Amino acid sequence: MRPGSRTRLCHRLVSHPAGKGKRRSMGERDFIALIDGAHQLVKAPIVLVWDRLNTHVPRAMRKLIDQREWLTVFLLPAYSPDLNPVEWVWAHVKRSPANLAVVALDRLETLVRNRLKRLQYRPGTLDGFIAGTGLALDIPTSP
Repeated sequence: MRPGSRTRLCHRLVSHPAGKGKRRSMGERDFIALIDGAHQLVKAPIVLVWDRLNTHVPRAMRKLIDQREWLTVFLLPAYSPDLNPVEWVWAHVKRSPANLAVVALDRLETLVRNRLKRLQYRPGTLDGFIAGTGLALDIPTSP
């Protein structure tokens, strides 16, 4: 969110092939690519509020973050989903397909992409997710 502008949702849905020894989640490089993409989109400094997921806190990630002077990261307290707006986003997205039987992964991906895209055009809902956390951030108004 940027003061004076509508709140935006930047996302990247990534599916990982199943199999022994295959990565089943996003790694440091995936997260940095997402953050760099968001920075290119908003063309402004980014303040990132992050949970303590194991790929968010290692030295390698800290090094990648430190290389980006336009990026400020605040870590949430350990296990605090009630303070994480992303938890609200996923709860909202998962509400509609909760009782849906999907026969193929690509159909589920399409459904989730559509729900996220619709949410992008609902800044009031996104603002509610942020306000619902009770977090008050002092976000700079100029770079």
